[in-house]
Amino acid sequence: MAKVVIYTTSLCPYCFMAKRLLNSKNVEFEEIDVGRNPDLRAEMTQKAGRHTVPQIFINDEPVGGSDDIHLLEQQGKLDAMLAA
Repeated sequence: MAKVVIYTTSLCPYCFMAKRLLNSKNVEFEEIDVGRNPDLRAEMTQKAGRHTVPQIFINDEPVGGSDDIHLLEQQGKLDAMLAA
């Protein structure tokens, strides 16, 4: 099973949607809330190259945000990435 990390904030609806998709696939993930920690947000921005949340990483590779992970699901690519 892949290592999944998702950077979030507590009131972000896109974060909820991304986590809901991962939960529906019974994927365990590490959630890092960057809402009140500018150092964690800076770390996320450096790793992802983006400052918006969520930012999702599968096996340390940035896959983007909620729209991106849902697109991977629609294209049938997400399961293979999660199985790696």
